[in-house]
Amino acid sequence: MSEQEIPPWLREQLARLQQLQQNLQAILMQKQQLEAESVEIEKATEELKKSEQDEVVYKSVGPLLVKTKKDDTLKELEEKKDLSNTRLIVLGKQETRVKENLKEVENKINEMIRMGQGQAGNLGTKSNT
Repeated sequence: MSEQEIPPWLREQLARLQQLQQNLQAILMQKQQLEAESVEIEKATEELKKSEQDEVVYKSVGPLLVKTKKDDTLKELEEKKDLSNTRLIVLGKQETRVKENLKEVENKINEMIRMGQGQAGNLGTKSNT
């Protein structure tokens, strides 16, 4: 079937399917980045907890390392971890919704194709009789 032969309503559904697939890909990439960030935060937190209370701690601020308090840095890391977890939950819900929408559109497209083929099949049987 060439592009000109594809009915407009089917072309519209195919475009919607493609958009949903792109959205899902973007969500999965964001989730992967957040999960990696979360692992880094966890490792940094573990290392900080192992250090002595009066040990000198530095944190990265752009291209600089700045001296900071251990407790302040731990608190900041915990806040970042909480924010990452919240964003992961939101992305998980978005992922679920997009997957459900994808399934609906795929079913609709398959139904439209079946109906189109059924009509073509009926035409073929009529000419054989």
